[in-house]
Amino acid sequence: MNLSLRLRLVLIILLPLLVITAILGLWAFRDAQIRATERYDLSLLSAALAVSRDVAVSGGDALSPETNALLRDTSGGNVFYHVYAPDGVFVTGYATPPVPVTVADDGAGQQIFQGVHQGEPVRALRFVDVMELDGLAGAFTVTVWQETGLLNAIVRDLTRQTFLVMAFLVATVALVVWFGVRLGLRPLLSLETAIAQRSSDELAPIRRRVPIEAQGIVRTLNGLLGQVSTAMNAKDVFISNAAHQLRNPIAGIAAMTDAIQSAKTFDDMKERTSALAVASRQATELANKLLTLERAKGQVAAFAEFSAAGFLAQLEQKVELARASHITVSFAQAEPDITINGDLTLLLEAVANLVDNALHHGGEKLTRVDVCVDDTGSGTTITVIDDGQGIAAEDIGDAKERFVQLEPSEGSGLGLAIADTIATLHTGRLDIRPLEQGLSVGLYLPARRS
Repeated sequence: MNLSLRLRLVLIILLPLLVITAILGLWAFRDAQIRATERYDLSLLSAALAVSRDVAVSGGDALSPETNALLRDTSGGNVFYHVYAPDGVFVTGYATPPVPVTVADDGAGQQIFQGVHQGEPVRALRFVDVMELDGLAGAFTVTVWQETGLLNAIVRDLTRQTFLVMAFLVATVALVVWFGVRLGLRPLLSLETAIAQRSSDELAPIRRRVPIEAQGIVRTLNGLLGQVSTAMNAKDVFISNAAHQLRNPIAGIAAMTDAIQSAKTFDDMKERTSALAVASRQATELANKLLTLERAKGQVAAFAEFSAAGFLAQLEQKVELARASHITVSFAQAEPDITINGDLTLLLEAVANLVDNALHHGGEKLTRVDVCVDDTGSGTTITVIDDGQGIAAEDIGDAKERFVQLEPSEGSGLGLAIADTIATLHTGRLDIRPLEQGLSVGLYLPARRS
């Protein structure tokens, strides 16, 4: 069940208030019952004392006008009475007193009990008084009672006003809370309207005053907008660079195609076809590396454990076609039991690009490329070392950038960028160190805890 934020806040505030009000209402009702019962019992005691006094004075023949008035008006209703002598002889009053249901002794010779008289529930008080009547002395018992409907009416009168006041206060608070929450949420509704009015091209940070509680949401949203803006700008730059880099191979392919069509001899056509195949292969390689770089940026590494020997065997098959006939490429590991923890597919792609980078940019001095795997204790390093012309230390930062070639070559300028991106996905790094002759590129993978 989806509730609006306004209704949620109102319920959160009002439900505890209603619970407290219900508790206070029960307490008020109980207090009214206690006070009404005390008042009721005092009235019955007053009536019993008055009856006892008149019986002693008149010998049970008649009650005084004052006592009759008291019996008629006590607690707003008639009080019935019954008096019998120590020997059980009826003296005066109503012939049949109520039958007790529950009895409570107040410890002063009085009994207060709930009973039934002529089918109606009553509350009664039994009072014992020592007196002498017509020569008979002893303990005379006086019983007075009154219907409990009057008691319930007193309780209702005492609690009605309290409940009305409490209901009015709850209704007032509910109204205030409703409008208060509505006013309090107005900045959020305004923020929602402002966001809804934005187009897909508006990614600038939101500059709007909001309550402190909502500033975190706006800050997070601005951060997300910033990331989206950065990603879109990166995509725009990538598309622009890709289009620029692919323009030359595609133009070369088109020119070679025209040249083949205009070839006058079979030898000319064969030569131009070979050049077309080279240009087509370069364009395909560049497109594949562009796709590899973008996939690596948006991918999550699928970590798994695999042996270094198996990794190097697969790597050797992957770079076999790229190996030049006069260059030796070796694959080795420092120990036979090294285990690599990472994404096998991505790491193969990264190291293959490092080998390819060495083959394309090693220069005329390049004779050897070595790939080795070492356990450093804190992680694993896959190193590609060549004996070519190397890179100056001040050019290492530029070499990691996309499409950057320090010298013209057949490479794409993406090899180091791809390896660096994949190393970052593994929370590792790409270490480039110029050697006295050649270059060392190490892909460091930190150890992962299971």
